[in-house]
Amino acid sequence: MESLNGVEMESGSAKLQFKSWLSQFRNGSNPWMARYVYGFMFLIANLLAWAVRDYGGNVLTEMERLKGCHGVKDCLGAQGVLRVSLACFMFYFTMFLSTAGASKLKEPRDSWQSGWWSAKIVLWVTFIIIPFLLPAAIIQLYGEIAHFGAGVFLLIQLISIISFITWLNDCCQSSKSERCQIHIMLLATTAYVLCLTGIILMYIWYAPEPSCLLNIFFITWTLVLLQLMTSVSLHPKVNAGILTPGLMGLYIVFICWFAIRSEPSGESCNKKAEASNKTDWLTIISFVIAVLAMVIATFSTGIDSKCFQFRKDETESEDDVPYGYGFFHFVFATGAMYFAMLLIGWNTHQSMKKFTIDVGWASTWVRIVNEWIAVCVYLWMLVAPIIWKSRQTAESA
Repeated sequence: MESLNGVEMESGSAKLQFKSWLSQFRNGSNPWMARYVYGFMFLIANLLAWAVRDYGGNVLTEMERLKGCHGVKDCLGAQGVLRVSLACFMFYFTMFLSTAGASKLKEPRDSWQSGWWSAKIVLWVTFIIIPFLLPAAIIQLYGEIAHFGAGVFLLIQLISIISFITWLNDCCQSSKSERCQIHIMLLATTAYVLCLTGIILMYIWYAPEPSCLLNIFFITWTLVLLQLMTSVSLHPKVNAGILTPGLMGLYIVFICWFAIRSEPSGESCNKKAEASNKTDWLTIISFVIAVLAMVIATFSTGIDSKCFQFRKDETESEDDVPYGYGFFHFVFATGAMYFAMLLIGWNTHQSMKKFTIDVGWASTWVRIVNEWIAVCVYLWMLVAPIIWKSRQTAESA
């Protein structure tokens, strides 16, 4: 009997905790759970854009009634993706304007961030409908603007990744114990081994013939950049260690692989693209993983507002918001432009095949330029403190 009473008490306390959590959620005092809801809404928008692109033809008769869909073609394919992306952008940009500057819990902007879900769902559905009533000229203009918005998202994501790598390196080096140093060396060695393995595999897969000059250049230049980052990091004046260039090397090797993988099928140097030209279960799984990875990347970047704070000496109090609400929604707004570019291959006039994402020469060059910018930003973060210190020394002298 005592055990049964104990179980009943535990189940009762669990119900009370759940009701308390639900009450907090409804009253707008659970910002941590709210961010998952926004992430789920973002995922729904991604899937809706993909469905309009690949299966929009099944609802042709219904879409003919919409004023913005002249001849239906203006609401399918790239146009359909851009319309859903515009809706998603308008929603998150509205949330950005209405929550930017929120600093304390229990204030009206905090309640709006974490509650009022019925009103926000109505707002979200309204924004989904509006772009399908707009003329194609406005959608084309948004498509051009989305190129820059997607670039802003990539830059924010890049800074967030570099900040995380730097933070991880500082945490490892803060401990002077011999065991920690051994862990750093093992992690750095693993990173370099994976980098070299990835480069060798890319040579085998994407540069099988000497005529594949462009792919050979991409891969070889990635190897050169890896060596450059390592040399600068190990320079006596920089002394950034070997872990950060190893992790950055993994990042740029991944970007290089993603760039070459984005080359369109039919190229003799990209056998993988030809093999994935058929829609099979592996292609579908790869597409789903790519979409989920994009949503997770947007979500993780959105909650990393602290790496963009210029004043980091401020002490935090218990009633401070747990993350920057405005920054969170701004990242999702630019992420809406980014997922549109992935689904149309960064080309508003390109027709994409089913279950493909980020394919085309435009996508390839965007990735390659992103890789080069990543290395430049990383090197600048290493060299800038030395330059500023030398200037201050010269001015004081």
